[in-house]
Order: sequence, then C-alpha cells, then structure tokens
Amino acid sequence: MSRYRPHNFDIPEETLRVAQEAFPKGNVYMTMRDTLGPLFNDADFTPLFDWRGQEGVSPGLLSMTTIMQYMEGLTDRQAADAVRCRIDWKYALGLPLTHPGFHYSILSPFRDRLLEGGQEAMLFDQVLDRLKERGLVKGEGQQRTDSTHVLAAVRNLNRLECVGETLRRMLDDLARVAPDWLLAQVTPDWFDRYGARIEAYRLPKEQADREALQVQIGQDGFHILTAIYGDTAPIWLCEIPAVEVMRRVWIQQYYVDDGQVKWRDKKRLPPHKQLIVSPDDPEARNRTKRQTNWTGYAVHLTETCEGQEPNIITHVETTQATTADVEVTDTIHEALAEKDLLPGEHLVDTAYTSADQLLDSRNNYDIDLIGPVAGGDSWQSKADKGFNVQCFAVDWEAQTITCPQGKTSQTWRLRHEKYGHPFFEVRFCPADCRACGCRSDCTRSKRGVRVISLRPQAEYEALQAARARQETDEFKAKYKKRAGIEGTISQGTRSFDLRRSRYIGLAKTHLQHLATAAAINLTRVAVWLMDGKPKAQTRRSPFADLAPAT
Repeated sequence: MSRYRPHNFDIPEETLRVAQEAFPKGNVYMTMRDTLGPLFNDADFTPLFDWRGQEGVSPGLLSMTTIMQYMEGLTDRQAADAVRCRIDWKYALGLPLTHPGFHYSILSPFRDRLLEGGQEAMLFDQVLDRLKERGLVKGEGQQRTDSTHVLAAVRNLNRLECVGETLRRMLDDLARVAPDWLLAQVTPDWFDRYGARIEAYRLPKEQADREALQVQIGQDGFHILTAIYGDTAPIWLCEIPAVEVMRRVWIQQYYVDDGQVKWRDKKRLPPHKQLIVSPDDPEARNRTKRQTNWTGYAVHLTETCEGQEPNIITHVETTQATTADVEVTDTIHEALAEKDLLPGEHLVDTAYTSADQLLDSRNNYDIDLIGPVAGGDSWQSKADKGFNVQCFAVDWEAQTITCPQGKTSQTWRLRHEKYGHPFFEVRFCPADCRACGCRSDCTRSKRGVRVISLRPQAEYEALQAARARQETDEFKAKYKKRAGIEGTISQGTRSFDLRRSRYIGLAKTHLQHLATAAAINLTRVAVWLMDGKPKAQTRRSPFADLAPAT
C-alpha cells in the first residue's frame, strides 16, 4: 500500500460557517469549490508513492494547493502559509480551521515526483475533465492557438562567460564529490581564474587579452576532460551531469587543429537548435523572432472561442525557443484528439500553417485549419504587376507549365530542400524567354530565364486554395476571432507570471505552464459564475473612447 495520508476534501461545518460569515458574497475559491467540487482524487496519484518510508501528505491536497498557488503567483513558502492561515483556502481545500498545514519544502519534491512519474499533465487534465463534465468545454467547435516567449531562469551570458561558467560549475561539482582527485589535476592559477563567478566586468577589456583567455579556458577544459575520461580516473566521474554539459559545450565552442586549441568562429558554431547558451539550463535556447531576442522556451496555448461561456484553455505545449510554431501544429491536434476535444475549425496565424499541415489537419483529424499561409511574396505579387505563379497553367500529368504567352516549360526536375522537403524545379527554354517581349514582367534573372518551384500536387493545390480563400470576406470574418488569443497571452503574462520560468529545464517549465493554464481556467470560470455576465469585448481606454467614429 502506498504511504500517504488520504484527504476527502469534505468541508468541515465550522469552516463552512466562518467562511460564509467572512465572505457573504463568496469569492473565487469558494465559488470554484461550490461549483466544481473536489478536483483531485488521491487514488489517481497512488502509483507515484512507494509503500516504504515516511507517510506523505495527500497528493490531492498538494495538487490543489499547487493550482491555487499559481492562481495568485505565490512562492512555495507563501502557498504553505496560505494553507495554514487563510479561511478561503481552507474552504477550497476542505480543511478544518485548526489544520496546521504543511511545511513549504514538501511542494518541490511533490513536483519532482510528478515529473518522475510522467504525471505532470494531471494538474491540467483533471481540471479540464471537470470543466467538460460541467459542459463548459467541448470539441467540434472553434478553437485558436498562439505562442509567446518564455525567459529561462538563467542570466544571459556571452560566449566567453558561457565557457568560463561551464568549467567553473563543473569544478564546483568535482570539488564536492572528488576533492582529492581534483587537486591532483589543477595548478594554483586555476583558483584565480575559476574561484569566483565569471562575469563580464571581471573579464579583460582588451580584445587580445580576451582572446588569450578564451584559449586558456579551452586548454584548461580539455586538460580536465582528458583526465576525467582517462584510464586512471574513477569511472563514475563521467556520469556527473556537469561533465557531460561541459563536454558538449567544448565541442561547440572549440576545436583542436594540429594539437592547438582554437576558438570557433561564429560562422562555425552549431545551429541555435543545438547551441548550449548557459550551463545552468542546457535545454534553454536563444532565438530572435522579429524584434524580440530571448533565451529560454516558448509556450503554445490553445483555447475555445465560441458561445457565451468563458474561453477554456484546452491544451498547453512547451517547447525550446528554437522550435518553429509549425512543428507544433500536429502535436496539438494529436493531443486534442486524445482528450476528445478536436475542434471543427482551428484558428491560427501564419506560423502554424503550411501545405503539410493544411492537408494533415483535414485528412487525419477532419479539422479546417484557418490561417493565412506563407508564400505568395514574389516581387510580382508585392508590386501587383507582372506574372506570378498563379498566372501559369500547370499540367501535372504531362509535367509541364504553360506561361501566359503560350510557351511551354522545357525541364521538370524533382529536387529536395535542405530540410528534405521535395519540390519540382521547372525551367523554361532560354530562347523563348529571351525573345519574349514580356520578360521584364516575368523574371529578373540575370540569365533571363523563368524558373518556377512547385510543391507536390496535393500540397500545391492546398496552398492555392488557401491563398484564394484568405482573400474572401467569409475568411476574414472568421479569422477576426483569432486575435482574441492575444488577450489570453496577455492575461497569462501579466497576471499569472507566464513570461518567466520559475524552474530549470524544459520538463519543469512545462509543469509550470500546465499549472498556470489550470489556474487561468479556474479563475475564468469562477469569475464568470460570480459576475453572471457574458464575456466582455476588448477593453478600451477612456482616451481611446473619445476618438471620433470613422
């Protein structure tokens, strides 16, 4: 039998009476408890607990505390204090007024237990299931998705700081577990270089001195790595996480040429998807998207967007910052299918649409993916003159293209993009193009020959249909709803601290986002029930209301 103290969540009579006197009109937690009842069942967490050891606190109680903690953006210590001291929290948790609560240090191991058992999604899914039971969320309607950047819980480092901190952190770990072995590997000057945190203001100001330090750190790093992986070193040193992180960083930042350690040029660094930018969080990545540069992650939120009920977040996806939005589209649909919450129409922006996704969404999930598609940005389209691809007639069976002047293409070859996507490269005869009087409206090629790239037929036709549809009034009317997800992103970042990760690593950051999304859902439902009002339109400032109608 698993060892934890079960909790039945029944509200004691004294707690009920005092809470009703203290909050005669109710509050968010009391409304949530009265309407939805207990949200977690201890039995669902039984596989996470061992029958040996000290008896643990009710996992249902800790789960509910975690959600409420994110509803107010509290630290673990503040959340434990609220359980012990606040009447409305005791009401929501079904605790007697004299209940002593628990020590705040229990919450962190509980989150680790969820992650180790692969059950972190229960924090979100259990809440979502209860809302489904109440009829507040259902599939087959409209849903919308958008993403925002999330800052990792690390400081920004330049390349020199990164390698210096990586080596210093590994030396600290070795000093804890193998001090005698480490002392035999280093010289006294190492203590001057790595005894304190590597920070920009401590680094040399002159470029030549900085370059010398880069090489010195690289040599020191290769020296200690060679010793760790040598035959005389304890074999378990290789298993220290900081050692593996340093090994990867050194491969990315240095190379050895003719026995000399050299600093990699920026052009020879690995792609950002692989580049470690901080030893404290090896999974965080750096990305620049439009005008925003950040180190960390991205969170994708999907929510309902129809009817007068509150918009409910149905799925949360956390990725590294360098993961493109379009790579997540199919993952979101697969997850919604498992929850039986697939929408009929999915409103997204251009970043989530592609030819592949348009086809897969329709064929695999019967979803109409509604969003502008990329492409169509040729110079002819931008100038609104000349002959873009839509002006050419494609004969797929004959594998030819006919231009607006009646000339037929000369070659049709299958190619592959650098990411492996196939396309057809179609070229016209040079003699036909050079003799054409409309050549200036068709191509700006120095050779004067028109070359057209086509995706496979099904993808090409899906893109053309999507581009034609997005110009219609019906599409524009539907797509207006997508903008509403910006309000959810704003609420998450401003009221629920979604912008910053509290923890280190992708898994823990995802757990934070799951708990945050559950907190947003519960807050929305409780406020909607308390106010009894339909959803409000986007708020306008008093000054904006003074603007004359146009």
